Amino acid sequence: MAPMLNFPSTTQASGIPRREILAALSHALDLTEGAVPGHAQRVCLYSMQMAEVIQLCPYERSSLYYAALLKDVGCSSNAGRMCLLIGGDDRMMKHDVKFLDWTRPSLAAVTALWRRAMPHASAAQRAARILKLALEQHTNNRTMIELRCDRGASIARRIGLPEMAAEAIHRLDEHWDGSGYPGRLRGNAIPLLSRILTVAQHLDVFASETGPGMGLDEAVREMRARSRRWFDPELVRVVEHLHRSGRLADIGDIQNLHQAVQDQEPESESALSDADVDSICQAFAEVVDAKSSFTYSHSMGVTDAAVGIARQLGFGPSRIQRIYRAALLHDLGKLSVPNSILDKPGRLTPDEFAVVQHHSRLSQEILSRIERFADIARIAGQHHEKLDGSGYPDSLTASQLSLDSRLLTVADIYGALTEVRPYREALPEEKVFSILRSEVPLKLDGDCVEALERAVQTGTPLALAQ
Repeated sequence: MAPMLNFPSTTQASGIPRREILAALSHALDLTEGAVPGHAQRVCLYSMQMAEVIQLCPYERSSLYYAALLKDVGCSSNAGRMCLLIGGDDRMMKHDVKFLDWTRPSLAAVTALWRRAMPHASAAQRAARILKLALEQHTNNRTMIELRCDRGASIARRIGLPEMAAEAIHRLDEHWDGSGYPGRLRGNAIPLLSRILTVAQHLDVFASETGPGMGLDEAVREMRARSRRWFDPELVRVVEHLHRSGRLADIGDIQNLHQAVQDQEPESESALSDADVDSICQAFAEVVDAKSSFTYSHSMGVTDAAVGIARQLGFGPSRIQRIYRAALLHDLGKLSVPNSILDKPGRLTPDEFAVVQHHSRLSQEILSRIERFADIARIAGQHHEKLDGSGYPDSLTASQLSLDSRLLTVADIYGALTEVRPYREALPEEKVFSILRSEVPLKLDGDCVEALERAVQTGTPLALAQ
């Protein structure tokens, strides 16, 4: 967990409502699951419509609202394992797992495995891997789902969500007939909020996959087909009622989904404290780092380095806090990168590198959804830009890059070079600083490199509270 900065303002109101920051960051979770953009927010709206019909109490509605937005917050914790199991794209496999009925033998399931497993291997190798996956299906399912559910509930509790919301996330993948995980709970033993979320998330997956127009019709038919197996039959009837009344279709037509979700928050809430915002930023940094064993501490390390530079340059508390948050969240967009690329031991192909390059733009787009994060979004989105215009995604030059952005670039490179990567071991600091100095002044800011070196040499506690 990234250490907490002891800013003088951390107990003050940040001006950021919980609904705004969680709705925005839910887009990052959609990336990890390979979902159609806006998935978590549509699930939230479907869930709130169902809550209205069955007349949940205010506390239950509030818990359901936040659980829907963060239902996938543990999703990155099993991405690396998924990639190893199938030998292919973890994001697309995660997507297929939600759409297909894996509790029954089916041609669709075999076809999905054939498409995703070891795509560059021979037919014999792929067939052998699929057979192995079939034989170990229940063990793998339990392990994978336990990882994400346990981690998701833990994060929900740590950022202050109600226990009811955390438990809803923990039991998201239970099935009405007892065939789900992690606890094989059956029927009404599954928490009600979990049952609602399970229905809402599959409704959106089915509807999104079958395209506009007929999407919802086909989705509702699929829900009916799995009623009493995967889904609570009473909740399926609620969905059918909402569909007949045309209310489900309204969600697909919403132009500003982000605002619609914020408007649906059950209770008005005062702005989060600065400490609460920092806690959420730390949690999402962990979500990013958990995606790969090679980046398990990257965001924290970059944050340490960035704050160390900022302190050496004499920045004030509010500016350091902005850099702290930008550093924690700079790699949000990497949740869109399959582990088959992140963990690849060899050189990336041009197409693979293009996927990696897009992550910084995604980070900026996600953070820009939070009104008071405009500067943070810009700094995070520019962490791969270079002074000579050779960086990405926008090939910005020195005159277009603030000192804060230059600082984060140096911190990110330092973090990457001092960490183990699939293609090399961590480099010693002497070698790291030799590389950094060689990039000054053409690509990197010399003041930032010198400030980082002073911080490291003097043993300055970087992002640790002082």
